[in-house]
Amino acid sequence: MDKVSEIEISLDKDLNIIIGQAHFIKTVEDLYEALVTSFSGIEFGIAFNEASGDRLIRNDGNDQELIKKSTELAEKIGAGHSFVILLKNAYPINVLNRIKQVMEVVNIYVATANPLKVLVYDDGKEGRAIISVIDGKKPLGIEKEEDKEKRRKFLRDIGYKR
Repeated sequence: MDKVSEIEISLDKDLNIIIGQAHFIKTVEDLYEALVTSFSGIEFGIAFNEASGDRLIRNDGNDQELIKKSTELAEKIGAGHSFVILLKNAYPINVLNRIKQVMEVVNIYVATANPLKVLVYDDGKEGRAIISVIDGKKPLGIEKEEDKEKRRKFLRDIGYKR
């Protein structure tokens, strides 16, 4: 039976997640290299769902707990060729361009610290796919001038703007 399901993901306060799609067994090793060389002090776990061959959940990283959690999330999502990266001591903005440059990476669905829902389609046979991701919540209004100033100040306070 064909169906769409929502996989809810809530993260610990100090974690970020990146979920994407890639296409080859060496994805885990190449993502590892991209992450470990992109930002000093980064801690991470990676899990990748193979879609053919042995169809295993491949995993790697430099933090055992994050490897375990990313593997559990990849298993829960269960979509072939999808990957889950959990980050600690770094933000997606620090690593996204490096991840996008990995030859096997096809698509990035989300990079966030927000609670999210991964919408998954199951064909009722052997296939599962990520349809999309719900990242955070709906907007509550339109930015006013004081909100713009607050945003500008925040970006300067954290050193992302001068």
